Order: sequence, then structure tokens, then C-alpha cells
Amino acid sequence: MEKEVNAIVEWLQNQVELAGVDGLLVGVSGGLDSAVVANLIKRACPDNSLGVLMPIYTSDADLDDARNVIEQCKVDSMTVDLTKTHNVMYEQIQNGLKEKDEFNEVNDRLAGANLRARLRMSTLYTLATNYNYMVVGTDNAAEWYTGYFTKYGDGGVDILPVVEYTKTEVREMAKYLEVPEQIVTKKPSADLWEDQTDESEMGVSYDTIDTYLKGNEISDEDKEIIENLHKRSAHKREGLPQFNRS
Repeated sequence: MEKEVNAIVEWLQNQVELAGVDGLLVGVSGGLDSAVVANLIKRACPDNSLGVLMPIYTSDADLDDARNVIEQCKVDSMTVDLTKTHNVMYEQIQNGLKEKDEFNEVNDRLAGANLRARLRMSTLYTLATNYNYMVVGTDNAAEWYTGYFTKYGDGGVDILPVVEYTKTEVREMAKYLEVPEQIVTKKPSADLWEDQTDESEMGVSYDTIDTYLKGNEISDEDKEIIENLHKRSAHKREGLPQFNRS
């Protein structure tokens, strides 16, 4: 794991040099993946790295976990509370739809959740411009393959240092980096709504996805779920469709 971490850190430093920027920043949620990436960017750019907390109705427990990550890896940090911003913006959108009598209540929670992710992305890029930093993503191999990220939200980043690592491998990396145990063992959540967890939303566990990605056997039911998620989310991993005049 030491070899893997050192390789990622060197890669991050090369990306900074190639892009001609001064450093790196990441959104810190209190979850496993962002904790690992916060540690990695601190190692890559000790004096030019930033962890950003962006609560939107975030639980006190998750905020405490995020703060513990900041303290553990000693990365510079700031907090931008986006709760009021989200409320104002989404209420205006809802009101416009209701005036047209076209508000879709079935999709309401997902639309609001995706707005959270996209507000966070906009915040990170605004800060990145201020500091001349790059925005570092936290997607792991399981999330990338299944498309478990918001397009132009948490999927809107400049670089992805752990995208080829399974959730299991990221967890092992976290242990090596001495991420607090509470974060290593907690249930993964994208903090999209209260009591939301990744695995309940996907309908399959990360361990099962990791097993599938490693080429090992899983149940036909789980395989179908994973392959359907991959197929439906293909547009998130591909470039924008462009009309060819010729």
C-alpha cells in the first residue's frame, strides 16, 4: 500500500505541474473516499491543498467526521454552508414548476439531491479559481463503473486519483493513511438526504461490486443489477454527443 500511495502522490504532483496550477482541493464529506483523497492531496501539496466542508442539512455526526479528517491529515480547510443557498434556489425552481402545474413530486427528492451535488461542485470550482487549484474527485472504481455519481455534480472534477481502486482497496488505503476508524467502518453515504446510504440506493453492496470488478462470480441477480447500472450510466463516463455535419 505504501507503493500505491506514493505512486498516486507522485501522479498528483505531476498533474499539478502539467496543468500549471498551484495546488489541489477536495470536498470533504466525512466519508471514506474523500478522507483518503484529502490525505493524498495533503501529501502531494503540503502547503497548497484545501479540504472544503459544504454542509446542506448535513448531520452533526457527518460534520464531526469531516472535521476529524481535517484534523487527522492536517490539511488546510474551510466550511461553506450551502443549506440556505440550496433552499432558496430549489424553492424558486419548484415554484416555477408549480405555477405551470408541471411539478413532478415523484422526482422531487432526486432533483433536490442532485442540486446539492451541483451546488457543491460550483463551490469547489469557485474556490479553485480563487486559489489557482485543481478540483480533485473522489470516485472509486465501483462508483465509476455503476455511475453512482451526479453528472456535473460530484462527477464534475478535474482529476480522479482513486478511480481504479475498488471500495475495498480504498478502505485498505485509508487504514494505511491512518484515517479515523469511525470513518473507515461507517456505511457509505453521498449525503443526498437524511439517512441515505449508497448501497440501499444502488440495490447491491460495494463488496459485491468489487467482487464483480475483480472478475469473480456473483449471483445472477446482483450481476444484472450491476450491468444495468453500468449501461444506464454510460453517458456519464463518455464525452458529449456531438452532431457531425459531414
